[in-house]
Amino acid sequence: MDNLTEVSEFLLMGFSDVWGLQILSVGLVLLVYLTALVGNLLIAMVITLDQCLHTPMYFFLKNLSLLDMCYISVTVPKSIHNSLTHSSSISYFGCMAQVYFFFAFASAELAFLTVMSYDRYVAICYPLQYGVIMTSGKCHQMAVITWLSCFSYAAVHTGNMFWEHISRANMIRQFFCDIPHVLALVSCEVFFAEFVTLALSSSLVLGCFIFMMTSYFHIFSAVLRISSAESRAKAFSTCSPQLVIITLFLTTGLFAALGPIAKTSSVTDVGIALAYTVLPPFLNPIIYCLRNKEIKAAMWRLCRKIQLLQK
Repeated sequence: MDNLTEVSEFLLMGFSDVWGLQILSVGLVLLVYLTALVGNLLIAMVITLDQCLHTPMYFFLKNLSLLDMCYISVTVPKSIHNSLTHSSSISYFGCMAQVYFFFAFASAELAFLTVMSYDRYVAICYPLQYGVIMTSGKCHQMAVITWLSCFSYAAVHTGNMFWEHISRANMIRQFFCDIPHVLALVSCEVFFAEFVTLALSSSLVLGCFIFMMTSYFHIFSAVLRISSAESRAKAFSTCSPQLVIITLFLTTGLFAALGPIAKTSSVTDVGIALAYTVLPPFLNPIIYCLRNKEIKAAMWRLCRKIQLLQK
């Protein structure tokens, strides 16, 4: 509670300093946000209702869709509300909650992408043992461990960042409580403690990245040995979307975390932040719906069932 005697709220920057561009930006971000919510909710519903999709790959995809709805909702609604109401404030505890859930869902995104790469590795490189290795019980265990570990991980980081009062300023030069910008406001002791924790966490992130790249190296090596062109195309179509999301998420996130913190808000800073907060949840349903024949077929079956029920 001592923190409240120093800072009771933070001030966030908008998408733009020009009102016309601000409204345009809000409209575009709102459209992307609603599309991401509807698309991910649709994928989760279709996978839940269609028995043909009750497989490990789609089980993890459903978790990823539910995660993306939460991930994008941590930052976007508050920023849109602030922009439309000409407000820039977020409460101290609101900022703390935003940091906590952003940590949790961002780390869960990385964890599930890692698990999904392992699932594709087993399916393509060891197809005969796939049913034995990726059982329903093991998939549920991996999902539970992922969710619990990521929320615990976020609690450690958030506790490190907010355990001592913030005394420098309360201006966060981003449209949400971005972690590097919040760290720039904390005391030297807190910054050092969190820097050590982040350094240790970077090893985990690097380990996940190496694991994913190794998995996809073996996957593509195995796919290139397949004689059937149709089978090769199907294998590539199930793996390439994940690789696109991984590349976008990690490159923009690492650039924001490791790059210099700007003293003023810029279009580049906002664009990079949007790239790792908004684009992955937005692109996931588009990529998987447009490129995945099984999900499209399941959607048509669900539509036919709804039409029959209405009759």
